[in-house]
Amino acid sequence: MTTPPASPGRNQTPLALFSVIIPAHNEEESLPHTVREIYATMVREQVPHEIVVVDDGSRDRTWAVLQELRQQDVPTLVPVKNSGLHGFGRAVICGLNGSRGDAVVIMMADASDSPADAIKYWRLLHEQGWDCVFGSRFIRGGRVVNYPKIKLFVNRLANFFIRMLFAISLNDTTNAFKAYRRTAIDGCRPFLSPHFNLTVELPLKAIVRGYTWTVTPISWQNRTHGTAKLKIQEMGSRYLFICAYVWFEKYFSRGDYRKRSDPSPADEESADPAQGSDVRR
Repeated sequence: MTTPPASPGRNQTPLALFSVIIPAHNEEESLPHTVREIYATMVREQVPHEIVVVDDGSRDRTWAVLQELRQQDVPTLVPVKNSGLHGFGRAVICGLNGSRGDAVVIMMADASDSPADAIKYWRLLHEQGWDCVFGSRFIRGGRVVNYPKIKLFVNRLANFFIRMLFAISLNDTTNAFKAYRRTAIDGCRPFLSPHFNLTVELPLKAIVRGYTWTVTPISWQNRTHGTAKLKIQEMGSRYLFICAYVWFEKYFSRGDYRKRSDPSPADEESADPAQGSDVRR
């Protein structure tokens, strides 16, 4: 099975800004607690950040709540309206396109993801140079609270299928809560998934295309406000499609989309100026 490299790759470029991307559809009740907790944690840990919340066609007071939060006590909040077609994946892509950070983390609006875990992601990206950091709720140190039993069964079955199909050790691919350097995000374009299947497309493309990655234990708790947006019966074929697409890329694209390594400073200094350097991108 494919496992993360034993040590980070060559990408040791320091990071300057962490963009938190939060898609939101009818989340007026959840957002105040979620956004304030993320902001307080980022400030306490001195992480330079912005919180990009994408209102994805909400019919409640989501947009008004975001304006109030920005004006009152969350100065790093960046509310964005997805004015195009709606869907979880489209909202995330809208947030990615509108964010300024050289690293991003995708979090849920319902406070199911821990801001403390997002800090762990930042440190692994910034201090250790990983391209991607994937959390797992199902390794030692991970934790889930009030996970609906049927969804848990389907989750474990789907992730087992993905592990076998791609021969990888990651056992929580379907969870949206992951972090990436901007270079990895851009290297995974174009995105195909308009819905929750983007949560699978991003990590699988990053792995298949050769970006460095590591896994860290995280916690997850079920929402206390609102209703879940993921509908299992509607997503099965979409997950299957994107898995098939990336699987074909893995085995039949001949590496056309793989990450191109940049030369190190030492490589550039040792190149003979008379001969030039033969660097292909």
